[in-house]
Amino acid sequence: MPTMMRRAAATVSTLALAMTAQPALATTLQEALAQAYRTNPTLNAARARLRATDEGVPLAKAEGRPGVSVSGSYDQNLHREINTALGTSIPLRSASGQATLSLPIYQGGIVRNSIRAAKEGVEAGQAELRATESSVFAQVVAAYLDVIADSAVVTFNRQNVRSLEVNLQASTDRFNVGDLTRTDVAQSDTRLALARANLESAEAQLISSKERYISLVGSEPVDLQPPPPLPGLPATPESAVDVALRDNPDILAAKNTRDAAHYQVNAARGQIAPRISGFVRGGYTDYLNSEKKLNPLLGVEGSAKSASAGVQLTVPLYQGGRPGALSRQAVARESQAIEQTVATERSVIAQTRSAYANWQASLLTIESTRKAVASGSLSLEGVQAENKAGTRTILDILDSQRDLLNAQVQYVSAQRNAYVAGFSLIAAMGHAEARDLSLDGGALYDPNAYYKTVRNKLFDFDFGGKATQVSTGTASTKPQDATIMPGGFGTQ
Repeated sequence: MPTMMRRAAATVSTLALAMTAQPALATTLQEALAQAYRTNPTLNAARARLRATDEGVPLAKAEGRPGVSVSGSYDQNLHREINTALGTSIPLRSASGQATLSLPIYQGGIVRNSIRAAKEGVEAGQAELRATESSVFAQVVAAYLDVIADSAVVTFNRQNVRSLEVNLQASTDRFNVGDLTRTDVAQSDTRLALARANLESAEAQLISSKERYISLVGSEPVDLQPPPPLPGLPATPESAVDVALRDNPDILAAKNTRDAAHYQVNAARGQIAPRISGFVRGGYTDYLNSEKKLNPLLGVEGSAKSASAGVQLTVPLYQGGRPGALSRQAVARESQAIEQTVATERSVIAQTRSAYANWQASLLTIESTRKAVASGSLSLEGVQAENKAGTRTILDILDSQRDLLNAQVQYVSAQRNAYVAGFSLIAAMGHAEARDLSLDGGALYDPNAYYKTVRNKLFDFDFGGKATQVSTGTASTKPQDATIMPGGFGTQ
């Protein structure tokens, strides 16, 4: 097994076994992710945005479908003249109606390319939804681990304060019997004051982490369990980048957007092409008996009917430069999309390599800080024993306690950083979505379901349902405090 993979396995084991001495806990990382998957407003908003994007396809198709219109009018003449010499007359009033059926036959490729662009837009939207899902999950994982790590940091700081309080009392007692100087007492008092200040900062950070968790997951953190092993961690940065270039949703979205821009160029150039359409038209006019007052020799009938059918050819000759401007604009946007694709690839490569480096560095830091904690504990015990024998000072004890606290904090921070970096790595590779994480929250959201429903819809009056809120609010959650739940990273 490669060295890196052994380190990864060691980290996973450390995280999974960190709380074997604790009672059974209530919330797992998978449960937190499943709840966020259902109720996170950022994710639900992205799904709604995709549904809006899906409607681009039927909108583009509508431009190439038949159109039927009906019009009607009522005319009341305020002045009427009869010229018997010329044989003309104007009835007093009339009502008329007309129905027209038009059928686009050829639109210069505009409709065809617009449909293709819309379909590419749908695929880009689906990839963007994947990216949003991955981003939300990464934030949830970080918040989840922050609560666990910050809880451990608060625990260590509280232990340190209690130890320093005992140390101060002992120093005071020894000063009272003349065994220590006032300087020793002052040193103990100073370290205790600093420890209390650090504890207050750690408690504030824990409260902030809990509130962040609530904003992402939608409920209060309750008895968080250690996270499970991460799936699909790569063996080398090169293999991670290869997977990312193939599966990262940001890259896929950029490529679909680029392809859509290309079809928009073709659609813009179609503005100069001839257009052919067929039509069927029928009309009816009724003079509402007003013609009876006219001279019957004029031949005005009580109603008139008409019907016609034909083909219309429109050849644009000059449109004020509009087609050229649209085409140039579309080309510029395609160029922009091409460059954004390259920029996205660069960014993903950098993110993947950085996440891999951070992950490996955190693995090494875990091993180093684990040794530091073990050595710090032995050092503190030794210094305390030597102080009783008169060979160590109170300051030596205080320094050992400080070093042990720093090692403990760095150890849990390294565990947190290793897991978050590992998750960021698989997210950059495009493998940190619900389908990859075995969430137990019911059926997964199908981004194709709505698109399949609307892509071929024809009915004008299908307006859909009302907009409703899917995500849960957090106003009913209570303000968080620095209470430590069962759980946290181990220090062994």
